Amino acid sequence: MNADYPGRLLERMLAIPSPSGGEGALADFLAGEMRGLGMTATVDEAGNVIGEAGAADRPRILLLGHLDTVDAPLPARRRGDVLWGRGAVDAKGPLAAMICAAATARADARVVVAGAVEEETPGSRGARFLAATQPAPDAVVIGEPTGWSGVGIGYKGRTGIRYEVCRPATHSSSPEEKAVEVAIRFWLDVSRLAEEPLDGRRFDVPTAALVRLEGDIERARATIVVRTPPDFDLDGFERRLALVARGGAITLDERTPAVRRDRRDPAVRCLSAAIRELGGSPRPTLKHGTSDMNVVGQAWPCPMAAYGPGDSSLDHAGDERLELAELGRAVGVLGEALPALAAELAPRAADDEAAVTSRLRALGYLE
Repeated sequence: MNADYPGRLLERMLAIPSPSGGEGALADFLAGEMRGLGMTATVDEAGNVIGEAGAADRPRILLLGHLDTVDAPLPARRRGDVLWGRGAVDAKGPLAAMICAAATARADARVVVAGAVEEETPGSRGARFLAATQPAPDAVVIGEPTGWSGVGIGYKGRTGIRYEVCRPATHSSSPEEKAVEVAIRFWLDVSRLAEEPLDGRRFDVPTAALVRLEGDIERARATIVVRTPPDFDLDGFERRLALVARGGAITLDERTPAVRRDRRDPAVRCLSAAIRELGGSPRPTLKHGTSDMNVVGQAWPCPMAAYGPGDSSLDHAGDERLELAELGRAVGVLGEALPALAAELAPRAADDEAAVTSRLRALGYLE
C-alpha cells in the first residue's frame, strides 16, 4: 500500500452515496477493496461489511466504523489536499483509516474491521446485529471523528420522544387551548425536566432538543431528542413525562444509555501512547452525541475507545471535509496502537486459556 492509497480509498468511498438503509453499494465496494489488500471480507445478513486479517487464534481486536451517512447529499470533490463530501468526517474517514491500518499493521492479533449499517438511525441495527452474531472481541476501537490527536472515552445516551395531542375544533379567537399550544407547553416542560441542575460538567447534565413541531388547532405533533448522562434515571424521567403529558400520547423511540470509559483503559492508553509517538498531545474527549460505542459497550465488557480523523463539529454539516494529512496521521496512530494493544491483550488471553485448562483438569477431562 503506497502513501496515496488512504486518500484515494476515501475519495472513492465519498463518491458512493450511503444514506441509512442504502449502504449496499458501499459495503460491496469495501469488501472488494479489503480482499485486494489481502484480508478476508464478507457482507453479513444485516448488510455490514466485515474484513479480517491475522491469525484466528490471536487476541481479537475489532475496529468498528459505520457505512451510513445522514440523508443530506453533498457532492464529493477534492480541492488540493482536502476531500469534501458527505461522510468525509462522519464516518467514512475513520473507516478508511481503520481499513488501511488493519491491512498494514504488524499486530500479533486477529484484526477485524466492521462497517456497520444504520448507525445514524435510532436502534443502530448494524451494531446490534454484530453484538449478537460476532465472537466477543478482546478490545474494540470505534471509528468516529475525534481528531487525529483525540481519543473518545464517552458518549451520552439518547432517547427520542414523540408526542401527539388532540383538542376540539374551535375558533382561533377562543380562549380554549389549541393543540399546537399544548405541544409547545409540553416541550417547555420537557426542556425544564431534562435540564435540572446537576453537579459536574455538561457531559453529566441531561439536555433536550426540539427537532420537529407541526400542528394546528386540532392536532399537533412534536419530536424531542433527549441526551442523557451516565446513570440517568430514564424510568423516573418517563414517569415525570407522563405527569406533564396533558392528555397527549408519548412514545419513546429508544432507550440507549450513556457510556464512559476510564482513561486507564488499555485501548485508551495505547491510542494515547501512539499519538505521543507521532508527536501529538492526546486529548481524552467526551461526546454529547451517541455512537455504536453505546450499543456494543453494553454487550462486550472489554477495553474500548473511539478514534478517527476529522473535526466532529463538521458532522452532518454542509461543508463536511477532511484534510488528507489528518487522514494519514490517523492511519499512523492506529498502525502504532494496534501492535501495542495486541501485546497488552496477549497475557490476558494466555491467562484465560490457562484458567480454562485448569478447570477442565480439575473436572477430570484432562490427564
